[in-house]
Amino acid sequence: MKFKPILIVSGEPNSVFLEIFFKSIKQKKYKRPLVLICSKYILNSQMNKLNYNYKINILDQKNIFKQKLNNRKINLIDVKYKQKKPFEKISYKSKKYIEDCFNISLELLNKNVSDCLINGPISKKFFLGKKDFGITEYLARRTSTKSYAMLIFNKQLSVTPLTTHIPIKLVSKQILKKRIIEKILIINDFYKKRFKFKPRIGVTGLNPHCESKLKFNEDEIIIKPSVKMLKKKDINVRGPYAADTLFLKNNRDKFDVIVGMFHDQVLTPAKTLFEYDAINITLGLPFIRISPDHGPNEKMLGKNLSSPLSLIKALKFLDKS
Repeated sequence: MKFKPILIVSGEPNSVFLEIFFKSIKQKKYKRPLVLICSKYILNSQMNKLNYNYKINILDQKNIFKQKLNNRKINLIDVKYKQKKPFEKISYKSKKYIEDCFNISLELLNKNVSDCLINGPISKKFFLGKKDFGITEYLARRTSTKSYAMLIFNKQLSVTPLTTHIPIKLVSKQILKKRIIEKILIINDFYKKRFKFKPRIGVTGLNPHCESKLKFNEDEIIIKPSVKMLKKKDINVRGPYAADTLFLKNNRDKFDVIVGMFHDQVLTPAKTLFEYDAINITLGLPFIRISPDHGPNEKMLGKNLSSPLSLIKALKFLDKS
């Protein structure tokens, strides 16, 4: 096999992911084989609904090394999924199916069949248990990864939330020196290995204008000392900065990555700036994991109106690996 395949878990069966997958392989050619881990029934149902007509190459996951892979057909590992009709509301029904898809992908990654994984959008409410706040944490737990970071990547500017999918009232308890230092070191290492340069990293404060009338001010007591410690490690980092002005053009142009204290503090401006021109990369796993930066969007299911840009960006990013 000349190139290791890109593994693709299609995720929630009642989402727009297969629509954008069809559009992605129609618009672009990729040198690495794409291996879709999905139900053949769901795949055919959505192809028929959306008027796509791709031939399918059914794979035997146990002997994948011996099989001829190219992208003339959809290379499919068929995961059985019982569904009365192809387009239903998102619910707990698909939990086991998604788990089976991830199990297959992780087994192939452990066997070094591939070095990367893309997963389609998944409903956190219905899929995740109490142990995990997001798919980032789910995959970290499944791979026994202790140190990891979520990077929403765009060439112009990437962002990382220190905390991910947790209720806002829990955020302040998770602002720790160890966590700030750990995530910034992971980001720095990724940029040095992948892009061969040290990134310019900006860090937001937690409180409005980095100020607080309370005696315990996280910006002064936790974030500022963390930045100082990272500077001593020769990391190109500055902050904390007030989040409401850091994303102004003259300010954001000074950085390659902005690290924020909570999810929407950095994802809201990033999505405002780039919309779907960004990909979600999990750093620190034993493999590269990317998720297109959008949700299941079941309201758009079957309408053939969803943008494939984020998935195309994800596939192009991995195709260069």
